[in-house]
Amino acid sequence: MSGMPEKGRAEVPAEVDVAIVGAGFAGLYLLYLMRQHGFSAVAIEAAEGVGGTWYWNRYPGARCDIESMEYSYQFDKDLQQEWTWSERYAPQPEILAYANHVADKHDLRRDVCFGRRVRSATYDEAARRWTLTTEQGETVTAPFCIMATGCLSAPNETRFDGEDNFRGPIYRTSLWPHEGVNFTGQRVAVIGTGSSAIQSIPEIAKQAAALTVFQRTPNYAVPAWNHPLKPDYAARVKADYEGLRARQRKAFSAAAFRFNPDAVATKTPPDERKAEYERRWAEGGLGFLAAYTDLMFDPQANATAADFVRAKIREIVDDPKIADLLCPTNTIGCKRLCVDTDYYKTYNLPHVRLVDVSETPIRITGDSVMAGGEAFPADAIVLAIGFDAMTGALMRIDIQGRAGRRLAQKWAEGPVSFMGLAVEGFPNLFTVTGPGSPSVFTNMLPSIEQHCEWITECLCGLRDAGESEIEVRPDAESDWQAHHQEVAGAHLRSGCASWYTGENIDGKPAVFMPYIGGFPRYVEACEAVAAGGYAEFRRG
Repeated sequence: MSGMPEKGRAEVPAEVDVAIVGAGFAGLYLLYLMRQHGFSAVAIEAAEGVGGTWYWNRYPGARCDIESMEYSYQFDKDLQQEWTWSERYAPQPEILAYANHVADKHDLRRDVCFGRRVRSATYDEAARRWTLTTEQGETVTAPFCIMATGCLSAPNETRFDGEDNFRGPIYRTSLWPHEGVNFTGQRVAVIGTGSSAIQSIPEIAKQAAALTVFQRTPNYAVPAWNHPLKPDYAARVKADYEGLRARQRKAFSAAAFRFNPDAVATKTPPDERKAEYERRWAEGGLGFLAAYTDLMFDPQANATAADFVRAKIREIVDDPKIADLLCPTNTIGCKRLCVDTDYYKTYNLPHVRLVDVSETPIRITGDSVMAGGEAFPADAIVLAIGFDAMTGALMRIDIQGRAGRRLAQKWAEGPVSFMGLAVEGFPNLFTVTGPGSPSVFTNMLPSIEQHCEWITECLCGLRDAGESEIEVRPDAESDWQAHHQEVAGAHLRSGCASWYTGENIDGKPAVFMPYIGGFPRYVEACEAVAAGGYAEFRRG
């Protein structure tokens, strides 16, 4: 495994063929592809190293919720064989080491400018070129710009009343100190009970003298049953990696969960259905929701899974009142299902307390967190409040397209795009796993690779045709948007406020952002666009 990242490119080049924003898994693969196909490229990266979200998210317990052997690149067959994952679900340091290993192996850092945040991207219609400007004032121009900014990379910057008064440290799980934090002997307050909180709370509880968790809305979690990967299991996967990748391509979520296309919860006898949920619970992981085909379409079916998980929570948590507070009442799966290790069990510890703030706002004082008229003393506060997802990183860049129109203006009422890949009015601009693509409803690595390969094929086609500009047609964008919303409307995931809809961010328009038609259906649509000569685009 690689250690600390080496230095990247010293200076931002004046011009390249392709300017890439971000050096996470998408940015790295794009650099590889551009080099393979004869395009000069540079990636502008705000961090001091590669890895994207896995560079920033270093909070205690951070790990992937897709199994390690699947959450990995497949473009490099040798890499698949040579890399050894240590656990069923890879921890953050190991995923970051993997990203560094890939950057080393393919000598990608020489085309990355680290420590530069892109402030603006402006399209010059006459020159048919994008100009990217960093916060340091450096500029690079390129005919093509690809936003590889990630879906979960812009921290939720929500501030709490009195935050500036607190005399101790306040940490955000999304911007965790790289040197780590030692909570030994401290009174710690954690605000939030989403995925990062569910992963970090059991770890913080191991150190803290007292831990108080402030919960507005409980979340469903299923056990990870994480464990060291057995060498014989890894060997079996590596012996037939092609078979695994083929199953991923056919899977709704691009992850090879055990799935029975004929299983319907509402038509299954209760005893048999409960036995299947027990098997899924014992297996652990997100495959729990793959038990039946109707779980995310039929409220009655969904209720059977939700009831099962609530019963499990009540089995695990000793105090019935705390168990009730931890039991969600919404649809299971309409918010991101969490994968946990001893999360619910943590509330049985005598030094851990759960505080319901669903009806009372939080206020922070110099030495405590106030809720419901009670002061909860704290030496440190952890804000586990997630991200401005899907659009946050893009909207924080001043992106100006044709006639100076800003992306923030176009998306003022919610994101509109063609397949999460392109935006009308913004020629020669591509987005990787943007809103309107399956992205966060899939195993991100296959989705990233599919997008990067589609974009590369598109650029090669333009070059071969002697063309220098491509822009999605307004009707194609609106048709995809209508299809996207129609599919979402039939799916229970769109039925509650979540970061999928942007409602975790004050003032953000409530629009269901990821495409929920499934990975195979989406890939088929992308391939049809390419096979049809990009008829959905204006070219020239």
